[in-house]
Amino acid sequence: MAERQFTVWCLLGEKAGDNTQVRALADALSVGYAEKRIVAQPWELFCHLGRGVTLAGIDSSASSNLVAPWPDVVISAGRRNEPVARWIKQQSGGESRLVHMGRPWAPLECWDLLVTTPQYFLPRQENILHNSLPLYRVNRDEMRSAGERLQRSLEGLPRPWIAVLAGGDSGRFVMTDKKAARFGHLAQALATASGGSLLVTDSARTSAAAGDALCEQILSSNYCYRVKDGGENPYRGMLALADAFVVSGESMSMLGEAAATDNPLFIFDMDDTAPWWVLAHSYRYKPLSHRFAMRFGARRMRRDIGNIQHALVTTGRAQWLVEAGLEEAATALRASAGAAIPNRSASIAEEELQRTAEAVRQLVTAH
Repeated sequence: MAERQFTVWCLLGEKAGDNTQVRALADALSVGYAEKRIVAQPWELFCHLGRGVTLAGIDSSASSNLVAPWPDVVISAGRRNEPVARWIKQQSGGESRLVHMGRPWAPLECWDLLVTTPQYFLPRQENILHNSLPLYRVNRDEMRSAGERLQRSLEGLPRPWIAVLAGGDSGRFVMTDKKAARFGHLAQALATASGGSLLVTDSARTSAAAGDALCEQILSSNYCYRVKDGGENPYRGMLALADAFVVSGESMSMLGEAAATDNPLFIFDMDDTAPWWVLAHSYRYKPLSHRFAMRFGARRMRRDIGNIQHALVTTGRAQWLVEAGLEEAATALRASAGAAIPNRSASIAEEELQRTAEAVRQLVTAH
């Protein structure tokens, strides 16, 4: 079965986390694949309101050509790529198998395989595979190369090296300037207590004001990268080199990739302590629409990344970044910096990736 060759198309969109999962699964299949870049129109959301299959929401002039021969397997993620995947299956006469990451807008029966995680509320059924974290494949050569390039910028910084991965607004979570400043304060306190250094990067989702508030708390003796400044993003190098990670809790992909290293992981809680309705930032489009969907949407359309956070903490794969635990955490970091770490979480990530790849192969051989 493993030797049978089949063709794979990867539908890639605007979200890096989605693309990482799609490529990870395609790589794990070891049969090669074609990447199809999909660019959505501003009105693409309206194309999901009906059950029809259409490319009306796609900017065809900016997207990859979609022509026969049609693939055996289409791997997709994200709402914007769903109509494209279903259109391809229609054009293939129903022959193409559809594999989708996360939670679909289209009915569950439209998909041959759905690969989901605890943040979604999908049922247990034959065409749904439940994993603990998003799919992530470590390219060791790429990581080693990224680490070597970054290391030249870290000369003289004392260890442990603590990577700070900052995200932004997502779902109910809002990265306000105040939260960003507290995030930076706690990270700096952990580095100071452990005698180590911070390797800081924000992301495309980090607002300029939040990024400024974060970096204002970071001592100049640390390494700090801002996406707005351009240049090579050191994110991969940080995954390769860091002794520990501090991650803003709204990003499923950053949490998953940091957890896969099996280094100590600290989650910054992005939740608000006050009731949401008294906070001005709760009325921004993203958090308000998320709360509306969680309250009135069908259960399978809901999303709560808090489920992933709590799963990581309760299984011992992460801990919360809180003032009360900094000294104990710093002591553990000093003791473990540079030591060999059991490859527990990496094996979990690899097992889930291989299990998912096997499920895709089963789709092809059963067809």
